[in-house]
Amino acid sequence: MSKHASKEGLSLDSNPTIDPLESPPIIINQDGSVTRLMQIPNTEPNQDPNNIILSKDVSLNPINKTSIRLFLPQKAFDNSKKLPIIVYYHGGGFVFFRASSTVNHDFCSKLAEKVNILVASVDYRLAPESRLPAAYDDAVEAIRWLRNEEWVRQFCDVSNCYLMGSSAGGNIAYHTGLRCATTFDEYDFDQLKIRGLILHQPFFGGSQRTNSELEFENDRVLPLKANDLMWEVALPEGVDKDHKFSNPMIVDEGYDKCFDEIKRLKWKILLTGCDRDPLIDRQLQFVEMLRNKGVSVVEYLREGFHGMEMLEPNTDTPLFEQIKDLINLC
Repeated sequence: MSKHASKEGLSLDSNPTIDPLESPPIIINQDGSVTRLMQIPNTEPNQDPNNIILSKDVSLNPINKTSIRLFLPQKAFDNSKKLPIIVYYHGGGFVFFRASSTVNHDFCSKLAEKVNILVASVDYRLAPESRLPAAYDDAVEAIRWLRNEEWVRQFCDVSNCYLMGSSAGGNIAYHTGLRCATTFDEYDFDQLKIRGLILHQPFFGGSQRTNSELEFENDRVLPLKANDLMWEVALPEGVDKDHKFSNPMIVDEGYDKCFDEIKRLKWKILLTGCDRDPLIDRQLQFVEMLRNKGVSVVEYLREGFHGMEMLEPNTDTPLFEQIKDLINLC
């Protein structure tokens, strides 16, 4: 792949109107409140029977104001075969977007259609109001919740579940998978079993700059200044980017036990990346680390930029094919 392919044609129509290179995307006010400057369009769920994909919102935790948006192929009503489940965590640097954001709604709807699965998109708490590990806590709570949901009980094979996330959501899927591998046995999920992780351009960091971060410092989607800002407001107070939430190369004894469990459970991990993503070097280091731990990883790299399949939907077919292949492999 060429590392210097052009970004001509990049469209941000369904993304924020603020240019991250020119304006700070978030302001922390003196009273501690947060002002998000980006205008992000939203889409309402729709259960019109004429739709190919039905969608609905269900409450997860009223106290934390979290919820889940479900996407179900209409043909599930006429097909006796149970569907796999993908629990999806959206991107946005832990700071921006919701499950209802149009870019996420459209992506999950198409994912459900093209892969023929139920997608459960988690609307987790955002930083800096709720710093990490709040999003991880919400992510695990969503998995516990799944077994009781009507569409899941009626249409899904709960023994065929995958955790997926894009960008920051990929980070969440990874850390959620580590938690689930060691803190629950299969009976805790009432027969719901995780088969693998799908890490779509996962958002990782670290104090030492990588070559790709320096090369694409002024990236239009994820410039280095915005990257640093999101880690600053998302990580627990008082820690730097070499905290294990950010830097996956920081592996303590507890994480080694997680990898042992992942191998025992025979999970498959799919990591997808693009050559012009500022995070690509970290993602490749991460893959090498997992393989050195004996974890089964499928690596899919292509020409492109961070968030490409979200911002240019006409490029998403190869990603969906990789996801289908992983599900068939498991």
